[in-house]
Amino acid sequence: MYAQVVLTLDTIRRAPKVLLHDHLDGGVRPATLVELAGEIGYRGLPSRDPAELAAFIQEGADRKSLELYLETFDHTLAVMQTRDAIVRIASECAEDLAADGVVYAEVRHAPELSTARGLSLDEVVEAILEGFRQGSAGRGITMRFIATAMRTAARSLEIAELAVRHRDDGVVGFDIAGAEAGFPPTRHLDAFQYIQRENFHITIHAGESFGLPSIWEALQWCGAERLGHGVRIVDDISTGMDGEAMLGRLAAYVRDRRVPLEMCPSSNVDTGATRCIEEHPIELLRRLRFRVTVNTDNRLMSGVSLSSEFALLAETFGIDLDDMEWLTLNAMKSAFCHFDERLALIGGVIKPAYAHLRYAL
Repeated sequence: MYAQVVLTLDTIRRAPKVLLHDHLDGGVRPATLVELAGEIGYRGLPSRDPAELAAFIQEGADRKSLELYLETFDHTLAVMQTRDAIVRIASECAEDLAADGVVYAEVRHAPELSTARGLSLDEVVEAILEGFRQGSAGRGITMRFIATAMRTAARSLEIAELAVRHRDDGVVGFDIAGAEAGFPPTRHLDAFQYIQRENFHITIHAGESFGLPSIWEALQWCGAERLGHGVRIVDDISTGMDGEAMLGRLAAYVRDRRVPLEMCPSSNVDTGATRCIEEHPIELLRRLRFRVTVNTDNRLMSGVSLSSEFALLAETFGIDLDDMEWLTLNAMKSAFCHFDERLALIGGVIKPAYAHLRYAL
């Protein structure tokens, strides 16, 4: 038995990490945003100072409403309309994640949001994948892409077909995102059924700003293999007279089937999905051994990295290196890449690195 290893930010950064839920348009470098806005003549930025701009965006995102949170993306999407800009942003995303110790990442974007200046959906995806290739080269990180459709629009089948079309180039799954209330995932059944017929992968934003019905529909009607956020699954967990947790039918199903929860603690506080980090259900769900994973969601909007999210959990809930490894392995086991790739990273990178960290500390 190893002694408990207290997590410091330095240890967290050195430990290999796996990221399953990160939005490309939510992680643009502030300096890049300023520069690209200048190149295209976009005058909507509240500041041209990168530090001030980041602070403004983060303040705007932290308004306890998913709909208000999403408004801050107007600035990043404004500059993600040319091939060169998208390649650069995707490349810098890979560089930033690698510098943070991420060894495998599935980053998502809605291609339909980057076609305002004439790019086709395929050209958007090709630019993202090229950026991932450039940014990951020689950096010890594997980058994959999830194509996202907007649940408030009507292009989900088109995006699903796009995802499958590029499945051998680095696209590993299909997702829907956007305002949840009033836009149930069942509105997009044709897209999900197409993905299932093609033996491809589905993750759905569900249980973030809306409750259990959204999660139930995502799983039982739409075939979701993972839940984006899934915070509201806690609504199906109660406490018995003896203080023990009692799982409802849906919560028990999610745990029994090992459905991965792509949890994003800081973002969930920003959007009002949970009132404060101390009340975030991630700790309860971890103790109940749900398939919990830790993610960033939008690094710019929430001012986070994957390392800072783990540091926040260590400070708030006292997780240690063993807990961090368990959460990381949960994510790698839940990745949409092929089984042999998952095994290679688990056995060849993740487990040896954590063992070395224990020995060194």
